[in-house]
Amino acid sequence: MERVTFIQHKGAEILFLDFSGCKTAEVHPVIEKATAVIASRPEKSLLTLVNVTDMRFDDALTRRMKAFTVHNKPYVRASAVVGVTGIKKIMFQAILHFSKRKLHAFDTLDQAKDWLATN
Repeated sequence: MERVTFIQHKGAEILFLDFSGCKTAEVHPVIEKATAVIASRPEKSLLTLVNVTDMRFDDALTRRMKAFTVHNKPYVRASAVVGVTGIKKIMFQAILHFSKRKLHAFDTLDQAKDWLATN
């Protein structure tokens, strides 16, 4: 399964980062690939959709996700996240605070894609 891919939705190109079901060790290669793809794009050009449903994490991964989110800031026009439940809400708030990014959380992928298509 490809975890870093471009999808089309209502005429919008969206970079889909699928961390769903990943164990901590599985997340790092996805971040590496996503970092390269994101950095290859012009500033403020990307719409990103991040799925963290059932993703596993620890403190080290939280720090890595913070750094990843900061790295992406210049390239991303709008970003949506799906799967922010339970303890991940704390991680999500920490990432928002640290990165000073505006990430919008949604309950479903369809809601997130619809919102991104209008931004």
